[in-house]
Amino acid sequence: MSDHNQFIPALRFKFLTPLYDPLLRWGMREITFKRRLIQEARIAPKSRVLDLGCGTGTLTVLIKQIHSDAQVVGVDGDPTVLAIARAKAVRQNVSITFAEGMAFQLADRDHSFDRVVSSLMMHHLATADKQRALSEALRVLKPGGELLIVDFAQPDNFVAAAIATIMRRFERTADLIEGRLPEMIRAAGFQNVEIVVRFATIFGALALYRGVKPAR
Repeated sequence: MSDHNQFIPALRFKFLTPLYDPLLRWGMREITFKRRLIQEARIAPKSRVLDLGCGTGTLTVLIKQIHSDAQVVGVDGDPTVLAIARAKAVRQNVSITFAEGMAFQLADRDHSFDRVVSSLMMHHLATADKQRALSEALRVLKPGGELLIVDFAQPDNFVAAAIATIMRRFERTADLIEGRLPEMIRAAGFQNVEIVVRFATIFGALALYRGVKPAR
């Protein structure tokens, strides 16, 4: 995604999209951090959950499998990955609404979700679009609703720092590698912003971030 409202494919180039799921599964502890995100989301029965930048739908499907009575919606700007996500949902026999749209320009009504979650999406956005996406997440959350994000974080060891030296050269990842995301979440209007847990991967440090929309 860019300042011109265009999405960036999951691995930057469309022809690499088929490699996205295997890469996450084997290189980034995908199921581990996504299950932890779902656990920390504390999704109540009958909740409405939005997966922002759902990609190929692994997290979206997993939420529905664990919380079968939740209404789960996945939004992404890339029609190619949405087709993969829809096929996953069919194979797993779960009912999920997938919609094409940009994270920073949602079609959903105000106060329409109990939880907004996002996994490895924020680093695809330019700085201004990150802030817009966070504001949109706040808008569509119900008062007291929670935002949970897993994405890159400041390095906390030598290996992660070495990887970060390369990644911080790119504006989209630099916001995360240099630790600016929590303040951006606060600037959007969220309270009780925290890093819940960190994960070490071969591609660098990840963190699970949480923010709460103020109650009325």
